[in-house]
Amino acid sequence: MDSMNRLIVEGFPEDICETEEAICRSRLLKAVRELCEQTGIEDIDLRVSTGTGRKQLHEQEQPGTGDAGDVSIEDRAAQYRAGEPLWKSDHLVVPDVVREELRTAMEVIRLEPLIFDGWGLREIEPFPRSILNFHGPPGTGKTLAAHAVASEIGKRILVASYARIESKFHGEGPKNVDALFFAAERDEAVLFIDEADSLLSRRLANVTQGSEQAINSMRSQLLICLEKHKGLVIFATNLVENYDPAFETRMRHVRFTLPDAKARARIWTNHLPTKLPLDGDVNVAELAVASDGLCGRDIKNSVIDAALRAARHSRCAVRQSDLLGAVERVLLSRTKSGLGASGIPSLAVPAFGERSQECDMVRPL
Repeated sequence: MDSMNRLIVEGFPEDICETEEAICRSRLLKAVRELCEQTGIEDIDLRVSTGTGRKQLHEQEQPGTGDAGDVSIEDRAAQYRAGEPLWKSDHLVVPDVVREELRTAMEVIRLEPLIFDGWGLREIEPFPRSILNFHGPPGTGKTLAAHAVASEIGKRILVASYARIESKFHGEGPKNVDALFFAAERDEAVLFIDEADSLLSRRLANVTQGSEQAINSMRSQLLICLEKHKGLVIFATNLVENYDPAFETRMRHVRFTLPDAKARARIWTNHLPTKLPLDGDVNVAELAVASDGLCGRDIKNSVIDAALRAARHSRCAVRQSDLLGAVERVLLSRTKSGLGASGIPSLAVPAFGERSQECDMVRPL
């Protein structure tokens, strides 16, 4: 049964170790599948709780305030809190073309008061949208860039993902979307939604399940919130080709690419701390050439790998051979698994906005 493939078990306490959680989850899923197969049930919603836990859940579902027993938007928004940006623009190392796109996007934000208030364009667009979409391979700096943009404009940043917005209770997802935007305005923060393809994918045309209806409702509510929101929203994704055109046309897109040789040299330099003992033969220029095809995250992991191997062999310094060996292991692992840099399948994929020449075949992800 297709519905059995979508079973969800959640709510485990954070202090439970991953192994115990995985075992319990597996047993619960097996038991529920067997029950549904024996009884023919297609949809099911079971809750396992102690008396205290059930009482707390009941209080959350039936609060004393709000319309029709619903939680007020203020209370719902309490789960979302903005924080200070973790990185500044100085920390961001990207190819020059990407940095120029970010500068242009920043200028649009800076000039908004002049254009819409001073020049009267607010008469035709009461809610000017400042929506950026950062897309590109994993590890290319999208999250860091979002924090850097927030820092540059002097704002805090509210970070969210689809997992923090969705709900196991029918009808709660759209309310969480509304509360998320409410929280961003409350905190006067940049709203950063990571893994946005889960939320911005094409809406389902043939809805047959309640869960599918809930997904469509969340996406419709997101469109409404984007229209009304007065602050900056930044989305990030590795799968921009999955976006619904209704969202795609509302954004300014910034494409993040793998670092070029110049950027890789800077990344290597930034990831070799002054306290890290380096042998005299360490050559950043050579490392930049050898790491062609790697992203910033790969380079960081290579430095850590090299340092660990040097320490394990009781050497007092990291050698060039340690670093080159770490790079080679990353590249070799990608070749063996059929993946390109950063875990992307090593097949030609058209750039965003271009059509595949392979008769519109589905692009492997």
